[in-house]
Amino acid sequence: MTFTEWFIFFLIIQVIHFLGTWKLYVKAGRQAWEAAVPIYNAVVLMGIINRSKWWVILLFIPIVNLLMFPIVWVETCRSFGFNKGKDTILAIVTFGFYLFYINYATDAVYKENRSLKPPTAVDEWLSSIAFAIIAATLVHTYFMQPYTIPTSSLEKTLLVGDYLFVSKFHYGARVPMTTVSVPMVHDTVPGLGVKSFLSEDKAENKNNWKNKLSLPYMRLPGVQKIKRNEIVVFSWPADTTKTMWGDVSGKQTYKPIDKRTNYVKRCVGIPGDSLEVRDGYVYINGEKTILPDRAKPQWYFKVDVGGNKFSRGDIERYKMAKEGKVGDDGIYYLNLTDEEAASLEKNSIVKSIEKLLKPRGNFDKSVFPHDARYPSSSDNFGPIYIPKEGVTVKLNDATIPFYEQIIRRYENNDLTIFGDDIYINGKKVSEYTFKQDYYWMMGDNRQRSLDARNWGYVPFDHVVGKPVMIWFSIDKDTNKIRWDRMFTTVGGSGKPVSYLWVVVILIAGYIFYSIKKSKKKKV
Repeated sequence: MTFTEWFIFFLIIQVIHFLGTWKLYVKAGRQAWEAAVPIYNAVVLMGIINRSKWWVILLFIPIVNLLMFPIVWVETCRSFGFNKGKDTILAIVTFGFYLFYINYATDAVYKENRSLKPPTAVDEWLSSIAFAIIAATLVHTYFMQPYTIPTSSLEKTLLVGDYLFVSKFHYGARVPMTTVSVPMVHDTVPGLGVKSFLSEDKAENKNNWKNKLSLPYMRLPGVQKIKRNEIVVFSWPADTTKTMWGDVSGKQTYKPIDKRTNYVKRCVGIPGDSLEVRDGYVYINGEKTILPDRAKPQWYFKVDVGGNKFSRGDIERYKMAKEGKVGDDGIYYLNLTDEEAASLEKNSIVKSIEKLLKPRGNFDKSVFPHDARYPSSSDNFGPIYIPKEGVTVKLNDATIPFYEQIIRRYENNDLTIFGDDIYINGKKVSEYTFKQDYYWMMGDNRQRSLDARNWGYVPFDHVVGKPVMIWFSIDKDTNKIRWDRMFTTVGGSGKPVSYLWVVVILIAGYIFYSIKKSKKKKV
């Protein structure tokens, strides 16, 4: 929906609320018109049901409000004497319309000083669970989200099996666009394999009423902008796979932006940059980029050992079984950093070592912009311009391959090309002004990464957040916990330092405080 459509929908909800509750407001000693004034009616209602005014804020936070509405319906029923189990069930399954019955068909009496304690142990248990879910959803959606590293694209900086805390507030939390979805899960309900959100599956039916329930893109203010070479979590722009990871079915579906698969890469180019890759190295505005000291870019190297074999220590040191292979000719093909390659070259059995790079000139259809006129490779690419909000570029036959996806998919225009003529929303144009910022995301594992070199620019509305801490890490090959990585920061320089000891002290302190408090209550 557009903002206008949502405003109309909001007014309709207010009318429904007024019609279903105005008599109850009067019975509670308020005026009927107070049930009709948006936002104010919620403040008054909180007073009627003896609940805190801050509940009103929760009623207007997307996703969280879907959990709050049933609670308010039930609390309203109980405030007028309808506090049995069947009343609770009817209030929820009728989506609050049970209040119409109470409002018009009963002689409900307002219970001004009713007990706020749930009537049964089951109700108390359910109430505790509900508010725990609400609190977790609020934190997960707008402040901090857990994330798992599933691939080796940032290997040696972030490892497969690392579990991260991703900050939403650094770049500004993205307000969920998908309004009807299962809380705290992404695109798929774990264990069931079904989508977690309400939308139409077929891409050609994006205008289906289910997709109309979505909110327009909105973002809370952030505390910083994305800096060059920061690690960023974002929604994969090209994602149309049925489920998040491991889906080899070939089936595709339409996905809202906030339900696309989350990727994590290094932002090597920011809006306004000119980016080029020369022999595997990134150049920004003509200068070779300097990566943070924790970044460990890697490439494949051909290592000729003259028919010999590396020792067990060498195999473990360079992770040969995991990141490399041995050809039929006995030559090793290893994924190494430049420093590792230089060190390996000193090994007495190494005859020669060569970095394997794909030259420019041979068209690779997997490389952006997927046009034979730009025969680049993942190792020799560009230069390209990274679009910046408000900047205008020329549109012609030569430039349209770079910006077609932006104009059509990311900025929702009707783009038509007839020969050399370009039409946007029915109007012939020769230039275009970008509506948002774009970024260039790449993996440090340069030849084992599906990244911007394959799908192109990442729009700012796809940005999720900034990884700030590894809270848990497990080696998927050995199933052993990497204790030295637990509670280490993602950013910064030098060797990562674990703050696990701080967490242990805090947990121990909380347990000690809880036990002491419990003993005081018994006394």
